[in-house]
Amino acid sequence: MTNSHDRSVSSRLRTAAFAPIGDEGRAELVESRLLQAISTGAFIEGERLPSESELSGLFGVAVVTVREALGTLRHRGLIDTKRGRGGGSFVRSSPGVVQEVNARTLMNTPRVALADLGVHYEMVVATCAEYACMRATSEELDVVLGVLHDAVDLAAGAWRRRITDAQLELASLSQSVRLTSEHVRMQTEFTPLLALQDTDIDQRNLTHEALIAQVEATREGDAVAARAIVRESVRASVRWLADLRAELLAAPDDAHVRATLEKHRGPRDSAGQDGEAA
Repeated sequence: MTNSHDRSVSSRLRTAAFAPIGDEGRAELVESRLLQAISTGAFIEGERLPSESELSGLFGVAVVTVREALGTLRHRGLIDTKRGRGGGSFVRSSPGVVQEVNARTLMNTPRVALADLGVHYEMVVATCAEYACMRATSEELDVVLGVLHDAVDLAAGAWRRRITDAQLELASLSQSVRLTSEHVRMQTEFTPLLALQDTDIDQRNLTHEALIAQVEATREGDAVAARAIVRESVRASVRWLADLRAELLAAPDDAHVRATLEKHRGPRDSAGQDGEAA
């Protein structure tokens, strides 16, 4: 069931996902942006994507480029296309496929680039956390805590949407439009990789606990503690991703990639990776 929190996070991520591509626009870039939107939960199972003409206008590319990108996503099993009245392209229930695509993205990301992405993300999130310590109210922090508590028993896909919501809410408490916008942009880029660790229940618990600790540090106005919590959480995620990348690259064939991802998958996620409690 989609609630107001999911709608809020989706609108922010959709805005970032559909930033114009401009003259560099190619089908691969459109495909990548749409994949990011699906991976981050900006669009969830059963939702209709904007039309080809709408996507063309949003991305600033030709309709034929959009059509080619949608065709690739359809071939990958990420979307279904229906013709006629009420038709369009709809997100499929394909968390396993999305996870494999994200794993390939991680494998193709050089180790130095992964570390650099983590540094950029850490700096943006930590700065948002510092200013939130000076500006957030107790009532606003209670809302974030509510989102976190509601997420505890969700499967990986739904959990990631709620956690992303909480992270963006914390960023917005900095009351800086520029910082929050940069946080959303970075979240769109980094979340598909972070989502790879979500089926590892230990990593999920660590992320969840770190966010609760960040909320409490923010409530106390302790900017030093808030920054330290963010720093350790992001660095731990980057270390985990670097280890997973090395494991995947040890035998990059499809069977090994799937087996490696399955090894990290908890029992409730194997049963239904994207399920959400009603």
